[in-house]
Amino acid sequence: MTDNQPLRSATELNPLKLVAIGDSFVYGYGDWDGGGWAERLKRHWQYPQQEGHILYNLGVRGDTVRHLEQRLESEFGRRGELRRSVPDGLILSVGANDSARLGHINGRHYVPLDEFEGAIARILTKAREFCPVWFVGMVPVDEAKMPFAGSVYYSHADQALYNEAIREACEQYGVPFLNCFDGWNSRGELWRKSRLLDDGLHPNIEGHKAVFNDLLAWPEFGQLLEKTGRELAIA
Repeated sequence: MTDNQPLRSATELNPLKLVAIGDSFVYGYGDWDGGGWAERLKRHWQYPQQEGHILYNLGVRGDTVRHLEQRLESEFGRRGELRRSVPDGLILSVGANDSARLGHINGRHYVPLDEFEGAIARILTKAREFCPVWFVGMVPVDEAKMPFAGSVYYSHADQALYNEAIREACEQYGVPFLNCFDGWNSRGELWRKSRLLDDGLHPNIEGHKAVFNDLLAWPEFGQLLEKTGRELAIA
């Protein structure tokens, strides 16, 4: 699927206002060409004559579930554009920073797993009260490049634990989950490493393109967008 291929046909559906919120993965760090997968999605919907949806990128580098839980409601409430309006959808992505170990390969996690599980449950519960929600999962790191910044250790074993916690919570709360971690690993080590920056943590241009294209090809994303747009048109 090409970067400019429409996600949906040109219909009379109301353009939706969506928010993407999370960490540097959402912010788009590493993609100096297209601004990251969320920015690419925003530009895709702004393609001439497409009259697509509107996307606000609220990614913050270094965010964990603690930060996301603190700012979710206020950030969402300020992106309605019109008086008394709120966005029509939320794309969430967080978890890699939470899984990191500090100071040593066997050091403590930035956010302990039990705390992470509780925060994810609260975030999904709150988000679903607002609007339809999607969760875009973390991508696997290059373990050979650790530690990051000299003292932060990411590993596939830890990522797998936190990724599974997200997957289970999304299943429990009925939130579509794009499992980038397993998806990238299934494509092989050479493919995966070629889509990361030299820091071994952040996707590069090709990595963000891959997430963007996976998002466009994700049935749960397009179907829920279309359903939400139709419901708004009927209302």
